[in-house]
Amino acid sequence: MAELTPDKKIFRIQLLAVSVGAALLVAKFVAYYLTHSNTILTDALESIINVVAGVFALYSLYLSSKPKDYDHPYGHGKVEFISAGFEGILIAIAGVLIIVKSIVSFFHPSPLEHLDIGLAIVVGSGVINYLLAVLLIKTADKHQSLTLKADGEHLKSDAYSSLGVLVGLVMIMLTKWAFLDGIVAIMMGGIIIYTGVKLVRKSIGGIMDEADEGIVLSVIKHLSEHRKAEWIDIHNLRIIQYGNKLHVDCHVTLPWYFTLEQAHNEIEEIAALINEKHSAQVEFFIHGDPCVPKSCKVCSLKECEVRKESFKEKMEWNLENVVRNKKHGL
Repeated sequence: MAELTPDKKIFRIQLLAVSVGAALLVAKFVAYYLTHSNTILTDALESIINVVAGVFALYSLYLSSKPKDYDHPYGHGKVEFISAGFEGILIAIAGVLIIVKSIVSFFHPSPLEHLDIGLAIVVGSGVINYLLAVLLIKTADKHQSLTLKADGEHLKSDAYSSLGVLVGLVMIMLTKWAFLDGIVAIMMGGIIIYTGVKLVRKSIGGIMDEADEGIVLSVIKHLSEHRKAEWIDIHNLRIIQYGNKLHVDCHVTLPWYFTLEQAHNEIEEIAALINEKHSAQVEFFIHGDPCVPKSCKVCSLKECEVRKESFKEKMEWNLENVVRNKKHGL
């Protein structure tokens, strides 16, 4: 049997997340029907968001996996940022609704019943959500999928919410103070809003091609560890994420006397190194620059017969000098 592609693996795991989320949604509303607890309603409402956002994420993963076409020369991966933003907005709206419902309930309280049954359902759904979140985040990190990462973080926050609900229900059962139900629900609503805002912020950053410092640093570190003397410097490095795909462009300074074939081979080797480090699909645009006299001081190539100055110091590649659009020199 042929091995599944990363896109198909991601799609299947997201489909599993939506299916499990729908089952937990039904269970939580059964718990709310039995208990009339606003705290449990908080969990149930967030599960609606889980399912709606999960379905949208599933569709965005389908779109992002489509190959490049005439209208989308960089592919369709940007839709994953839109999906994450949409999910963040829905999460924040759910948090607001939870707070409003809890405030209203202070003035129109309902008696709480069967809290033990509600407690069991909340604990079970929380454990399932946490395990599912770990699976989604692990897969997302492996394949650089923002959509899967966003849904995993959402499910993890839902699991933490369930923990808060658990604490609240236990306190209510021990103290018999029904008003704690509304207070706990308001607190959980605030946490949910915070989670939603963070996702929206991440989404906007991706749409605006905000640099992911972690990815850039990992590329610089890997290139530094396998650096060749022929690679006098790398500068103007930029990395843009399109879903689970990376677009990398940079300039590399090579000896000016290299033939076109030699320069091409060195550039291909740099591209292969970055691909070796990252499981995401990487597209490259690497521009070759000829060295200049000021490069001699930082060039450690021993076989060079056309030096203008002696080698003085090897410049370490770091975030500051590699992303700057300027050849290295002392």
